[in-house]
Amino acid sequence: MNTENLIKELNFRAIRSSGAGGQHVNKVSSKIELTFDLNASDELTDEQKELLVKNIANRLTKENKLILFCDESRSQHKNKEISIQRFLEVVKKGLIIPKKRKPTKRSKASIKKRLENKKKLSVKKSSRKKPDLE
Repeated sequence: MNTENLIKELNFRAIRSSGAGGQHVNKVSSKIELTFDLNASDELTDEQKELLVKNIANRLTKENKLILFCDESRSQHKNKEISIQRFLEVVKKGLIIPKKRKPTKRSKASIKKRLENKKKLSVKKSSRKKPDLE
């Protein structure tokens, strides 16, 4: 996977940022909306696309599009760079294949130790009870 070719598949749109900011905010579109169409991507293989759909499903739209917003900076170019970095991080994390969990068996010594501790605790708690007079 070549990141430069992947970046070329991104679509950017500059929109007005929300919130306070005075006179400047009303005339400048500094917020960046990054969209990436997963199905239309030529850079990713089918296996990678399936893996991304599975791993980042909560961030995708119904049409398998990833949309990221960035309005951290007052500069449109800086916001574009930040959104590209975030996109690459999301894709890298989404392509990681989790390791299979190997179930382990407790050792006999650890089972014995646990049972002994339970016994000690039960004796300690039973000694706190009021004695039976009958």
